[in-house]
Amino acid sequence: MLEIRGVSKTYGRVHALRNVDLTIRKGEMVSIVGPSGSGKSTLLQIAGTLDRPTSGTVRVAGHDVSALSDSQLSALRARYIGFVFQQFHLSPALSALDNVADGLLYTGLSRRQRRERAEAALQLVGLSHRLGHRPNQLSGGQMQRVAVARAVAGRPPLLLADEPTGNLDSEAGAEVLSLFRTLNARGITIAIITHDTEVAMACPRRIRVRDGLVRSEVS
Repeated sequence: MLEIRGVSKTYGRVHALRNVDLTIRKGEMVSIVGPSGSGKSTLLQIAGTLDRPTSGTVRVAGHDVSALSDSQLSALRARYIGFVFQQFHLSPALSALDNVADGLLYTGLSRRQRRERAEAALQLVGLSHRLGHRPNQLSGGQMQRVAVARAVAGRPPLLLADEPTGNLDSEAGAEVLSLFRTLNARGITIAIITHDTEVAMACPRRIRVRDGLVRSEVS
């Protein structure tokens, strides 16, 4: 699903990643763990095609990212990748249903189809009873579940999550991790970026990053 070979990323004199090799196979649930400044978020940005490496090769679902234009990369992301971030990035003026449906604006689906997909995704994450609620009427855990629903509404085979429990208490965080396991059991490949060892331990495969290098791996 994701293949990274010899990837480095530099920002001036700063080496965020150094010759990283990483493969994530279809159907895996993987944590990428490391302290702040270790390069793990840069790795997610590059894996998700939100940034390009200084050197090396990135393939998503067999597609060589370096061979694609910016518009082709946008199409690749829309088809293959869903993103979940620490900040929920929900519009406060919209209901849960419309927050999810708006994530499908560039898919070519009609408004009715977008809302049907959004309702199905919210049902999948256990929020079918909160369709009309705005973010200020939801708990932190519920807002993150709306964000997950938005990420999976387009039915991507790969989900990338950057510190998805970072703004949640332990109970809400456990609920989100349980949701990820459910999605993974349905066949979605999941990579979770985290500095939290408990979150990392919840994944069958764990990759430790430090100083821009993959230091160790446990599976």
